[in-house]
Amino acid sequence: MSKPSDQPSLRWDGDAIVTLDQRALPHERRLLRLDTVDRVIDAISTLAVRGAPSIGLAGALGVALSAYTHCPSGTDARGREAVRADARRIAAARPTAVNLAWAVDRVVGRLSDGPDAVLAEATAMIEEDRTVNRRMVEHAARAVLDRCPQRSLRLLTHCNTGRLATAAVGTALGTILALAEAGRVTEVLVDETRPLMQGARLTAWELAEAGVPHRVCVDSAAAAAMSRGLVDCVLVGADRITASGDVANKIGTYGLAIAAAHHAIPFIVVAPESTWDRSLTDGGSIVIEERDADEVTSYGGVRTTPPHTRAYNPAFDVTPASLITAIVSEHGVHHTSEVST
Repeated sequence: MSKPSDQPSLRWDGDAIVTLDQRALPHERRLLRLDTVDRVIDAISTLAVRGAPSIGLAGALGVALSAYTHCPSGTDARGREAVRADARRIAAARPTAVNLAWAVDRVVGRLSDGPDAVLAEATAMIEEDRTVNRRMVEHAARAVLDRCPQRSLRLLTHCNTGRLATAAVGTALGTILALAEAGRVTEVLVDETRPLMQGARLTAWELAEAGVPHRVCVDSAAAAAMSRGLVDCVLVGADRITASGDVANKIGTYGLAIAAAHHAIPFIVVAPESTWDRSLTDGGSIVIEERDADEVTSYGGVRTTPPHTRAYNPAFDVTPASLITAIVSEHGVHHTSEVST
């Protein structure tokens, strides 16, 4: 029997994409069937599908849906332009995570060979992601143990970076699960990850599924946990990494990195090569998605602020390379002083 982390988060089923609706977790395990480009875009925009690698794969499969609709023979120039227009809409659904545009561009490159070739490229990318994640997790687990040897670990993570955010296995959370399987984890502190609670809802769900000891903490408790000696290492994912090693990730990551640096705690980023955007020299060039104020001013459909209160709701922040101990990809462990080479 496969481990939960090895189970695919999305798949192609006949003429549609099938995936878990992450908005419903942890209370309901609800499957989504996405059979149009508009439904794919809506699922990505509303975070029914989320996580940089996962939205990239969903976007690639969305291009395949468009190709079968507009360009069944692969030879119709007007149809190919309609597919490219859909691809641009998909890529724009979430602007910060570079994986989405990367994956969409890659499958569009097969469009002239017909829709079957587009789908074959997209499904190959799913298996590639699983393989990449396994290799990356091996490197990252060694990086953690090199820095925290000879003891069982208390780890802290932010947002969700497990199989729900990837094709399978995961990045930072995949590393935590691998360390737990090796008997090296005492406890995981899970930031709730305001405002949409991806840590409390999704990461805690994956850890519970795997039987790993964990506690959820409010985001603002993480620095206090570090000061009390409850954290040996911080592990996070990434949505875009620049040539200089600056990292865009879920809002709150920057504050964690500052706290970890102050307490001399290793801060390790785990992300695939597809997350690197070496066309950007530093994090100041990264477009940061800002989301609807209702995500902050309301919770569970109930307003929590006075009427007409405005909100500052960036989905991501940028952590400078100087605060990062190491970045781990499928190619190995990179010190941030080496990443631009």
